[in-house]
Amino acid sequence: MTAATDALPFPAFPEAPSSADAVLDGLDPEQREVATSLHGPVCVLAGAGTGKTRAITHRIAYGVRAGMLQPGNVLAVTFTARAAGEMRGRLRQLGAGGVQARTFHSAALRQLQYFWPRAVGGELPRLLERKIQLVAEAAARCRVRLDRNELRDVTGEIEWSKVTQTVPEDYPAAAGKSGRETPRDAAEIARIYTTYEQLKRDRSVIDFEDVLLLTVGVLEERPDVADQVRAQYQHFVVDEYQDVSPLQQRLLDLWLGDRDSLCVVGDASQTIYSFTGATPEYLLGFRTRHPQATVIKLVRDYRSTPQVVHLANGLLAQARGQAATHRLELVSQRETGPEPSYTEYTDEPAEAEGVARSIRQLIDAGTRPSEIAVLYRINAQSEVYEQALADAGVPYQLRGAERFFERPEVREAGMLLRGAARAGGTSDPALDEADVPSQVRAVLGTRGWSPEPPAGSGAVRDRWESLAALVRLAEDFAGARPDATLAGFVAELDERAGAQHAPTVEGVTLGSLHAAKGLEWDAVFLVGLTEGMMPITYARTEEQVEEERRLLYVGVTRARLHLALSWALSRAPGGRGGRRPSRFLTGLRPGPSARGGGGAGLTGGGVERGSGGRRKRGPVHCRVCGRTLSDAGEIKLMRCEDCPSDLDEALYERLRDWRTAQAKRLGQPAYCVFTDKTLLAIAENVPGDEAALSRIAGVGARKLERFGADVLALCAGAPAGIPDSGESADETAEDSSEK
Repeated sequence: MTAATDALPFPAFPEAPSSADAVLDGLDPEQREVATSLHGPVCVLAGAGTGKTRAITHRIAYGVRAGMLQPGNVLAVTFTARAAGEMRGRLRQLGAGGVQARTFHSAALRQLQYFWPRAVGGELPRLLERKIQLVAEAAARCRVRLDRNELRDVTGEIEWSKVTQTVPEDYPAAAGKSGRETPRDAAEIARIYTTYEQLKRDRSVIDFEDVLLLTVGVLEERPDVADQVRAQYQHFVVDEYQDVSPLQQRLLDLWLGDRDSLCVVGDASQTIYSFTGATPEYLLGFRTRHPQATVIKLVRDYRSTPQVVHLANGLLAQARGQAATHRLELVSQRETGPEPSYTEYTDEPAEAEGVARSIRQLIDAGTRPSEIAVLYRINAQSEVYEQALADAGVPYQLRGAERFFERPEVREAGMLLRGAARAGGTSDPALDEADVPSQVRAVLGTRGWSPEPPAGSGAVRDRWESLAALVRLAEDFAGARPDATLAGFVAELDERAGAQHAPTVEGVTLGSLHAAKGLEWDAVFLVGLTEGMMPITYARTEEQVEEERRLLYVGVTRARLHLALSWALSRAPGGRGGRRPSRFLTGLRPGPSARGGGGAGLTGGGVERGSGGRRKRGPVHCRVCGRTLSDAGEIKLMRCEDCPSDLDEALYERLRDWRTAQAKRLGQPAYCVFTDKTLLAIAENVPGDEAALSRIAGVGARKLERFGADVLALCAGAPAGIPDSGESADETAEDSSEK
C-alpha cells in the first residue's frame, strides 16, 4: 500500500525497473489506470497526497519503456523549476531519461531562442530578470510616487495584466470586472504599465511574461515554425493544471494543434494563485472541451494520517463556489496518529516561543529538523520565528532562499570535488584507496565540514548544513553502488544540479503557505491563524475568501503526522488582545471546554491556552515620550525609534566584546547570546539589579540566570572579561531553549 505514494521518501538511487510492466509495480488501481491510459485526452483529478507525481511519471516511463512514446517527443510541463527538476530526476530513475520536463516559461524560452533568428531576425532581446526596477522608473516618469509595497503590488498588476492578455488601455475595465483590489487608481496603473512597456522597447529587453506572449505570436504567425514544434512534441503532460493562466492555455493549444494527446493533472481545491491569473476553469471544463476524455480521480491519501485528513476534509466541507462543488473527499491510507492541536497565545512572541519549544521537543524525541515546517500567511511573519528558533538552538532554513546548487559553499565544494576526481583522489594518499564518502569528507573537511555540527544557528551552521547534505548524498550514492567512484559521484552532482534535484538540508523550514505548495513534512505548524491574516484582510469577495480557505487547506495537507494550529490574541506583549481566531476553524476546533494548559503541544487535540512560558507584562511605554509601544523592536529598546537615545556607548562596546567572547567560548552565533537590540536596550537602560535587567525584552529567566551576573558587572563598570562559570559549552548549548 505505502509503495503507491509520493509521501514516503523517494529512494536516493533506486535500480531502474527491469521492464515496462515492472514500472507499474506498486501503483494502486487508480494510479495504474493513469499510467496505462496513453491515448486520447486524459484528465486526472488528484487530491493532496494521492501520489499524482508518481502516477504521471510512471505513465510517461511506462509509455517510453513499452515503446509507445519516444522520449524526445514528450513534453511534461509544470510550474516551478523545483517540480520540473524532481520530475526529470524521477523519470531518469525509472529509465526514461531524455524526456523534456520544464516549466512553461523554460519551454517557451527555449523555443523562442531557437526560432527567433528565423521568424523575426537578429538576436532575441535580453531577458529582464527583475522588472521591479523598471516599473519604479516608469512610475517616476509618470510622476507617481510609490512606496516599496505599492511598487511590488503595481508590478504584480502588470504581471496579471499580461498573463490575462490585457493591454494597458483595457486594464481599468478588466481590473474592475475581475474585482481586483488595485493598489493605486486603475488609470494611474495603466499609465505606469504603458510607460513600462515603452521603456522595454527602448532598451530592447523583454520580461518573463513576454517570453510566453512572443512564443504565442511566433507560433500563430509562422505556420512553418508551429509545424516544426508539433513534429518535435507529440505528447503533452501538464501538472498542476488548476494553476494555468489564459496565456499559458493559449500556448498549450498552439503546441497541441488539432491533436488530443494530452494528459492534465490537478486539484481545484488547491487553486491558490488566482492573483497571478491562474484559474481552475480549464481543469473543471476539460470534459466539456474534450467530450471523449478519460477522467480518473485519485483520492487515496498516502501522505497524512486519518486525523489530518479528517481536518482537511472538514475544512473543505464548509467551502463554497465552483471549486467546492468539485472537491475530492480524501481517504487516508495511513495508520492512526495524534489529533491536530489548537493553541491560543497572548501575543506573537509568545506564540513563536511556544512553537520553538514544541519543535525542540520533537527534535529531542527523534524527528529530523528537515521534517518540520513552520508555515505562515505572509513572509513578514518569519522574523519572530527565526529569533525564537535561534534562541532555542534549532537550525532553520527559509523557503524561497537561493537554490541549493547556487549556494557559494556548494559551488566551491563542487569545484574541489571535481578537481580531486580529475587528480585521481584527494591530497592525502592514504585516503585515495578509501570509499567515496571518506574521500568526500576529506575534501569538504578543508572547507568547514566536521562530523559534529557547530552549535546554534546562523551563517556558520547554514554552511555546515550544505556540506553535510553533500556528505549524506555521497553515503547514499556509495550504498547504492558498490563500484562507486569519486568521478561518478561528481557526475551525479552535475546531473542533479542540472535538474535542480537538491539533497536534503537539515533545518526546520520557515515558509509562506504559498511557498509550501507541493511539499510535505512529518510535522507542520500553521501559525498566525487570526482574522485579518487568515483570511487576509484584503480578501473581501466570496471568491477571495474561498481562495484563502484553499490556502489553509494546502497548509493542512502538508502534514504527514503532526499538525499544530495556533494564533495570538495580540501582536506584542501587553497588547489589547482583541484578535479572533480564523473563521475557517469554526466547527473544526474543540470548544472552550476542551482547554488545556501550557503550550503548543502535539500530543492530542483540544484548544490550549498559554503564554508560552513568558512572563506576563502590561503595556510597554516609551521611557522618553510615554507613548504605548507596539513594535517589537521599540519594545525591546523601551522607546520609540525616533526618540532621543541616551546610549552609554562605552558600555555598549564592552557588552559587544563580552558577547563575542561568550559566543566563541560556547561555539554559538553571537545573537544566540543576546541580539543587537537587546544589547542596545541594556546599554540605554543600564540596569542596576536583576529586577531591572529582567524587565528588558530578550532577557528571559534562563538568560538572566546564565548571563545576569556578567551583564550587571559590566553595567557597574567591570571590563569585558568572562568569569569561569565552570559550565561546559555542551551544557550551555543544551540549555539554550529559552531567552
